Formats: sequence, structure tokens, C-alpha cells
Amino acid sequence: QTRSLLGVFEEDAAAISNYINQLFQAMHRIYDAQNELSAATHLTSKLLKEYEKQRFPLGGDDEVMTSTLQQFAKVIDELSSCHAVLSTQLADAMMFPITQFKERDLKEILTLKEVFQIASNDHDAAITRYSRLSKRRENEKIKAEVTEDVYTSRKKQHQTMMHYFCALNTLQYKKKISLLEPLLGYMQAQISFFKMGSENLTEQLEEFLTNIGTSVQNVRREMDCEVENMQQTIEDLEVASDPLYLPDPDPTKFPAHRNLTRKAGYLNARNKTGLVSSSWERQFYFTQGGNLMSQARGDVAGGLVMDIDNCSVMAVDCEDRRYCFQITSFDGKKSSILQAESKKDYEEWICTINNISKQIYLSENPEEMAARVNQSALEAVTPSPSFQQRHESMRPAVQSRPPAARTSSTGSLGSDSAALSALSLDSLVAPDTPIQFDIISPVSEDLPGQTKSSGQSGRRTNPFGESGGSKPETEDSILHQLFIVRFLGSMEVKSDESPDVVYETMRQILAARAIHNVFRMTESHLLVTCDCLKLIDPQTQVTRLRFPLPNVVLYATHQENKRLFGFVLRTSGGRVESRQTSICYIFESNNEGEKICDSVGLAKQIAFHAELDRKASEKQKEIDRVKEKQQKELNKQKQIEKDLEEQSRLIAASSRSNQSSAEGQFVVLSSSQSEDSDLGEDGKKKRESE
Repeated sequence: QTRSLLGVFEEDAAAISNYINQLFQAMHRIYDAQNELSAATHLTSKLLKEYEKQRFPLGGDDEVMTSTLQQFAKVIDELSSCHAVLSTQLADAMMFPITQFKERDLKEILTLKEVFQIASNDHDAAITRYSRLSKRRENEKIKAEVTEDVYTSRKKQHQTMMHYFCALNTLQYKKKISLLEPLLGYMQAQISFFKMGSENLTEQLEEFLTNIGTSVQNVRREMDCEVENMQQTIEDLEVASDPLYLPDPDPTKFPAHRNLTRKAGYLNARNKTGLVSSSWERQFYFTQGGNLMSQARGDVAGGLVMDIDNCSVMAVDCEDRRYCFQITSFDGKKSSILQAESKKDYEEWICTINNISKQIYLSENPEEMAARVNQSALEAVTPSPSFQQRHESMRPAVQSRPPAARTSSTGSLGSDSAALSALSLDSLVAPDTPIQFDIISPVSEDLPGQTKSSGQSGRRTNPFGESGGSKPETEDSILHQLFIVRFLGSMEVKSDESPDVVYETMRQILAARAIHNVFRMTESHLLVTCDCLKLIDPQTQVTRLRFPLPNVVLYATHQENKRLFGFVLRTSGGRVESRQTSICYIFESNNEGEKICDSVGLAKQIAFHAELDRKASEKQKEIDRVKEKQQKELNKQKQIEKDLEEQSRLIAASSRSNQSSAEGQFVVLSSSQSEDSDLGEDGKKKRESE
């Protein structure tokens, strides 16, 4: 019965221990939450006090908001103090009793249970040994020891059992105390906390909270109105912007703005990754004054791409991509190929960079200035777009070298106030003169001023004078200068005596390009030699055009825009047969117009002096040939005289030998006659027979 009743008490003690552990964890969560609440409330009060020290990018100095938050920080700080007091009371009145019961009383029951179990085991072992004592061979010593063990273990078991049973009985009372005392402390702490809260929350604070609530409602109503307005604006913008969602909108509905001096947007930039390979990177580009900037996604600020003051921009064909254009710096050392998303952006970027390169952005009203410049271009003479008969009139001609003009412009290109010096506009360029904007391939057209031969057309030319199998025609030239140029256009002119012809041609070609939206320019290498000017394809090194230097009768560069230059070429044939025509070619260079004109002038001087040297050399050769001929005649005469003297000497020698032989014959004859007279008749006959 004791063992069975003990099992019931032990089962009850285990249930109490399990339940107390769960209750302890719940109360500990309350205590931890209260501590966290106290710390969070204190941190909130601290952050509200630091609001006035914050510098928000979109928020100004709001004194009302700052004072309101300071008032809240003060109240919340007092609440934080109340929460701290509540945390302390919970630790003393709730957590301490249940912790004591859990750590002291329940652990004591477990310890006594273990000790009772050990004592019971020792008693059972002692009884077992005592039962094994032999009745035949009694050993008083062993018997006394076993008896002593039984006595000691039984006494220990009895004492342990009494203490264990007492602790189990006491546990029933301690269970009630451990459950009620923590709950009592919790409730008393909460009551004390609420009393402190009621003392702090005065009527003045209640009025303050009411005002703040009213303000919050007003702000909410304003926010709802603003959200409604924004939603309506979004709907309107979606309807209006629907055509703009297309990557390439219709240019008739959305025309390009040509008066911009600032532009920003995404472009694809071409980066060379190898000798023939390249990659395209999409970046945000924008103009800043006279600089072109780019900014990659995630960068804090933009970086400088290049200085576009006095730069050049032109449309290019690149890797079979649309809307590509190339920007080249004023010194020609740096260039960048970019791709726009649409034709509108493509034209606006080119016009904007052109306006910036003319430094229009430095004026007080740059857009108005750009509009005035473009209006001046629109009011200029509009050329005819038909160029079918253009190059048929260009035939090679060899002219005597006329003196070439080398001047600079004193007026502004495209300006209404530009005054022509001596000739009127009609006397320089006919109003209906067609303009050619591109270079005709030498394979399909005769080159102006050049006799086309089967071995010359389309021949690869090395501009540095290095030759392969055949000897280049400019190999013996003293001057070899290469320039990068872009062909703007050419047209027939009525006069080639004044540099105003070049300036007026520049004005009309640029005006025609602006009117007809012609942005594409053909880039070539201009090779200046003492014999001719050559336009060479930079990629294939094929000669596109050849201009004999004697036919270049006039060349000039613009005084303000140093990149523009042109020259007049005099050729035979034209609209009216059997008369010479003059064609003006206009180019754009990388700020090297004056250098090119100086190079052409130097080439003509070198050619002129070379021609003088050639004539002097030919004259000297003619004199040498005459002298040589005279010397030959003289030598021939001397030879004849010498031969005559030799013949005379031989004749004299021959006559002397003939005379001596005659004298000998006479002596013999005389002696033979005397002998014959002595011989008689028989002797004479014998002599005669001999």
C-alpha cells in the first residue's frame, strides 16, 4: 500500500513539475516582453528627440512638426519610466516566487527521490546477504557484519523515506503557494502601472491628443485628394503618351526640334573590343555646356566623354545598325560612334551637337539664337535636288597654271548681314544650280579633271608613297600631306576669280542640307601632292576623286568656322559645249581648314618652281645638245682634214717612189743599150727573148 501510494504522489509531483515549467516559460515571456517594451519605448522617445537634428532632402524646417514630436517624446519617455518600474515589480513579485519553487522545491523532491531509491537498493542488498548466512558454519564475525549492514541500511531507508514522504506532503501546499503568489504579484504590478499611467495622462494631454488626431484626419483628407488628382493625371498622361511608347514614332506627328542647345537621353555607344570586333553599351548621355557627358546606371555622377566645342558630327553606317552618328573632336584625335533609338532622337542629337559646336549656348537666349540661325538657313536659296546631269559635264582638261587665290572670309556663314565684296550673288552662283551631296564612285563616273584609263580607275593608292608592283604616279612628288575631311557638297559656279564664290557656295550647301535634312557626310583622306589633290577611301585606299593641281584655280577657308574650306576646279565642257566650267567643292575638316589651304598653296608653289626648274633644265639640255652637235661637226671636220693630210702624205710618198723607179729604169735601159751594141745581132735577139 505504501509503495502504491508513493507512486501516486510521485506521479502528481511529476505533473506539478511539468505544469510549473510551462507556467514559468509563459511568465518569463511576459517579463521579457515587458523588458523589450520598456527598451523599445525608451528608444522611441530618444529617436523622437533626435528628429530636429535630422536633415531630410525633401523636408524643410517644420517647427510645428518638431515641437509636436518633442511633446510626444516627453510623454513616451514618462511611459518608458513606468514600463521600467513595471519590469522591476514583475521581476520581484512574479518571477522570483515561481523561480524559487521551480529551482528549490521541485529539485529537492527529485533529489530525495534519488536518495530514497539508493537507500532502498542498499537495504535490499543487505537483506540478501543476511539471508545467505549458513546455519551449519556460523561465523560470528561475518554474522555481526551482515547484521550491522542490515541495521544501518534499514535505518537509512527509514529516515530517507520519512523525509521524502514529508517533502511530498509539503509539495501539495507549496504548489498552491507557487501558483497564487506570482499571479498576485503580476496583478499588483499591473495595477500600480495603471495608477501611474492615470496620474501621467492628464486632461491637458488628452486635449493635445485630440488636436493631433484632428490634424491627422486633415492630412489624410489632403492625401486622398492628392492621390485622386495624381490618378487622374496618370490616366491623362497614359492617353496622351500612347503614341510615344513606340520606339520610333511617326516624324510627321512628332517632328524633331532643331533649335535645342541641350539634350539628354539613352544612347548605345560602340566600344571596340578587338581588331574587328566591337560591343555596344547602353548609357545615359547628356550635354552640359560645351561637354558631352555620360552616366552609367548606378553611378553617382556623370563622366566627361569629349569636348564638343568646334566638334564635327555626321551620320555614319556602322555594323548594319540604324540611326548611327559619329562625333569627332575639334583636333580629330578622339571620336565616338553612338546610336539613337528613333529617327527623331537621331536628328535632334545631330542638330543639338551642331548648335553646341557653334557655341550658340554661350548667348543669352541660346534657343532663340539657334532658331534665328536655322531660319536664316531656311530663307537661303533652295537648290534643285536633281543631280543626274551633274558629272556628265565633268571632263578632264589640262589648263595652264593660273594664279590661285588664298584668302579668308570676313563675314559669318549664313548671316543676313554678310556682304559680298564686288560681285552679286547671281553673278557668283546661278539660283537653279543643282547641288551634289555625295561623291560619285570612280568606277561608274568619269573623274573631274582626270583622263580615265583601264589601269587607273579604282586603283588602290597608298598615301605614304609606298609602292607594290607598279610605281605610283605621286611617288616622285616632294610634298605628301594627308588630312581627314568630310565631303559636304559641290556645285557649278559662274565665276572663279573671287573667294566670295567659295563663301556663297558654303552658305548654299549648308542651307540645302538643313532644309532637306541631309546629315550624312562621306569621310575621306585628302592627299595633297605637287601634282594633284586626291580623295582616298580610308578603308580600301581606293582613289575616289582626283583633282589635277593646275586646274585648282581658287581655294579658301572660312574665317570664323575654321573647319570649313573649299576650292574651285576649272574643267572643260559643261552645260554649253566648248567652254570651260568651274565647280566649287566644299569640305569639312577637323579644324584644319587653314592648314589644308596652306598645304595646297605650298604644293602649287613647289609645282611652279618645279616647272621653272624643268624648263631651265630642258633649256640647258637643248644648249648642251647644240654644243654637242657643234662639237661633233667640228670633230668631223677635223677628221676630214686629218684624212686629207694623210692622203696628201701618201700621194707625196707615192710620187717620190715613182720618180726613183723611173730613174732606175732609165739607167738599166742605157746599160742594156750599150750591151746590145756590143753583143751584135745575135746577142740582141737573145736579149730581147730574155
